[in-house]
Amino acid sequence: MKNIILTLVALLAITSCRTADKFATLNKKAKAEYNTPIRPGYEGRNPYWNKFSNKFMYAPAFDFKEVEGAVKYRYTVTQNVKENAKKWSFTEKAPNLSLAPIWQQIEVGNVILTIEALDKAGKSIATVGERKFYRDTPFTGPYHGAVRGYKESALLALLYIHNMPAIQNWKKGPTPDMSYELNTYPCKIISATISVEVMLARLCPELKEDALKIAENAAQFLINESRPEGDPLAFFPPTYYGNYVTSGAKRNKGKTMAMEALSAANAFLDLYDATGKKEYFDRAMNITDTYARIQAEDGSFPIKMDFATGEPVNEVRALLHPMLEYLQRLQQQYGIKKYDKMFALSEKWMQEGALKSFDMTGQFEDGTVLGLQPYENLTNCTAAPYATYLLGKENTTKSELQDAIDLVLFCEDQFVFWDTPVKKYGIIKVNHTPCVTEQYKYMVPIDHSACNVANAWLSLYEETGDELAFTKAKALIDMLTIMQNPNTGKISTFWRNFLVGTDWINCTLLSVQTLIRMDELINKKK
Repeated sequence: MKNIILTLVALLAITSCRTADKFATLNKKAKAEYNTPIRPGYEGRNPYWNKFSNKFMYAPAFDFKEVEGAVKYRYTVTQNVKENAKKWSFTEKAPNLSLAPIWQQIEVGNVILTIEALDKAGKSIATVGERKFYRDTPFTGPYHGAVRGYKESALLALLYIHNMPAIQNWKKGPTPDMSYELNTYPCKIISATISVEVMLARLCPELKEDALKIAENAAQFLINESRPEGDPLAFFPPTYYGNYVTSGAKRNKGKTMAMEALSAANAFLDLYDATGKKEYFDRAMNITDTYARIQAEDGSFPIKMDFATGEPVNEVRALLHPMLEYLQRLQQQYGIKKYDKMFALSEKWMQEGALKSFDMTGQFEDGTVLGLQPYENLTNCTAAPYATYLLGKENTTKSELQDAIDLVLFCEDQFVFWDTPVKKYGIIKVNHTPCVTEQYKYMVPIDHSACNVANAWLSLYEETGDELAFTKAKALIDMLTIMQNPNTGKISTFWRNFLVGTDWINCTLLSVQTLIRMDELINKKK
């Protein structure tokens, strides 16, 4: 027995050393990567995108202009301005270059960057600009491990949704229970309900009959509420339903978000896959036909339209990453080439618009884009899925790979938090970390956002074999299990203490899909 115990201790010690060595290597690689700025404006590929950014993990560069008579520029980063100030400084030939020369030296915390113009004698002749920001904590593994198996966690989450009274209500017929107030967003929430139940039917055969009954009644509701054949938006289910819209009720009455019907189309395809009933496949194709008909010649779609007339309600155009992912599914899963023209136009629109400007603006059904300046409300919810799409192509080019990497690193830089800072009086911010916040206008950690970025990293790993990408993804996915209520199976939408809010079913859907993907990938790696 003594020999067995000694052997086990020795094995544990060896495993611990190997883990430490692994993370020492990964942390060193991550640290080196943080010295490279992400799509800096001085390269000329895109404008400076970080005008409204408040935190950085990767060495930033800012759009400060040259001063007449200046020979060079002094960059000074100051921390703890009031007492025991720490300073880091260097000089450069231009005022808009990155902080790479001192980035590794700057400690985590709030800092102020000041750039001064210097004459031939090295004397300051003007302050070019000043910028306050948070120098964020870099990736430093290992992080918390998963507290249960990924598939087990996924099943618990599915069962939690399935057993919600508002979900069980669908067994009575095709009418939503509006006590779950987020049913006010049918395309997003009721479509997610269908997909959740389809997944449950596949993973829990004993519940298949119940799950598919719920899914089919929910699908019938979407069909009943859709625009009729012959209408401008034929077969589109509504973005908004009833008088329960939680925000922007007056603004959104009678309106619809152009990209939202894709959620329903995906749900109908999921239901077709589960039941083999062609009516659901046909419904998805009818929705796709409407998209093909209303697409503008330049490849764009309005962001929002009148639900009855199909007329745009403003001049803003939709970002098309949901369309690209959907058409990619049609091609790769079903071999459908009918929509290749729409696919090519949509891809061109995103390349020449969002990618060229690097303006990954948020477009959410419960918010507004009106009055926003470029880059004012950046989000991972555009950048990460777009990266996943690029990495999911059958033949990703070198330039597409680099674009995807830029998008993923942008998400980490702006929205991932590997740790939370200790604020004044030692009070720690209430986020659970590691986490991913949603958008500039709502810097709250959300499970859906964690999954967006984790999936992009997993796709990068599958494309390149980059273990650091896999390890970063794993750290976020492990947090899904930690944030899951072990008694109910609920995975919280909001990863912040004291924040009360209704959990979004579409967010849980992506969490479950991500957990299942991770489970399958781990099994492949064994």
